[in-house]
Amino acid sequence: MMNVAACNLHLQSSSFSTAHQWLQHHRRNFSPFFSHSVSSVSPNYSFHRRQSQSIKPSVVTASSTPAAEQARVPPAVPLPTPPVTKFKIGLCQLSVTSDKIRNIAHAREAIEEAANKGAKLVLLPETWNCPYSNDSFPVYAEDIELGGDASPSIAMLSEVARSLRITIIGGSIPERCGDRLYNTCCVFGTDGNLKAKHRKIHLFDIDIPGRITFKEAKTLTAGESPTIVDTDVGRIGIGICYDLRFQELAAIYAARGAHLLCYPGAFNMTTGPMHWELLQRARAADNQLYVATCAPARDISSGYITWGHSTLVGPYGEVLATCGHNETIVVGEIDYSLIEQRRVYLPFMNQRRGDLYQLVDIQRLSSESVK
Repeated sequence: MMNVAACNLHLQSSSFSTAHQWLQHHRRNFSPFFSHSVSSVSPNYSFHRRQSQSIKPSVVTASSTPAAEQARVPPAVPLPTPPVTKFKIGLCQLSVTSDKIRNIAHAREAIEEAANKGAKLVLLPETWNCPYSNDSFPVYAEDIELGGDASPSIAMLSEVARSLRITIIGGSIPERCGDRLYNTCCVFGTDGNLKAKHRKIHLFDIDIPGRITFKEAKTLTAGESPTIVDTDVGRIGIGICYDLRFQELAAIYAARGAHLLCYPGAFNMTTGPMHWELLQRARAADNQLYVATCAPARDISSGYITWGHSTLVGPYGEVLATCGHNETIVVGEIDYSLIEQRRVYLPFMNQRRGDLYQLVDIQRLSSESVK
């Protein structure tokens, strides 16, 4: 896993009560990045807009400029050399029922089928072991830390990753931790070990009158940390469904050197046709990397009807592989050499105006300050 301390350190462990206080205290250590005040701060990232009246604009060229480097705080890390350049990814768009034992067995069969088709990385949907509903989350929740019988879904993923020697992005399941519930994605390496755990950061709380109302916050607690992990198939940033809407999170992953972003998700019949593909292509094009999504298959008898359309998108924002709404396994090829090529052809990452705007990775700053 990439820099465990960076991925797991929470700002709450600091002696400062707010991120704003922390930034103000440390601003002198990061000059010139903090020569002006931060206008707004969230737990893990913020946009930092400079006062244009006092800054002389830099000349933008095709090569990286000081202004471009300052657009990411800390500066973006170089794209790491991946362990493999080309490989196949399998997106398992599963039908989900109220029978948890059946769902677990069915997911295993799909993973095995994807591996038989050559997939070295397999992605499952959001809440693949239970119906997507606030009533279901507490009933189907598992204690991932205890494992074993307390988490049969996770035990299966670990065992099948090890037996097939593949990397698995385990969609998401409801996780019970003490008196809290989370929407959680687990990542397993080829040895079957748990490499990372992402708790959904942005909860799906929306109300579109006459179309759809859903409030995850009624039962779930939001996660507190971005999750990026080094695997046998490259560096991967993880988000869950509604996390896809937040470009700041994707930009942080890109600045941390991600090759691929994976989003298990369950967009619905209102937001799905409007935004599902649009957001995937935007995240890929904005950050010039690969984006993969996986959704449950559509069940029109369900209380929450999903859009489906699991998809793989390339670094130009081009759709490389997709499907409709029925149960299926999408297999697509990823070629990481295209990331560098696209960034050479269209070098806008070297043309950013850090003298006018900045993205601050607060978690990474906090981690680096204690090294």
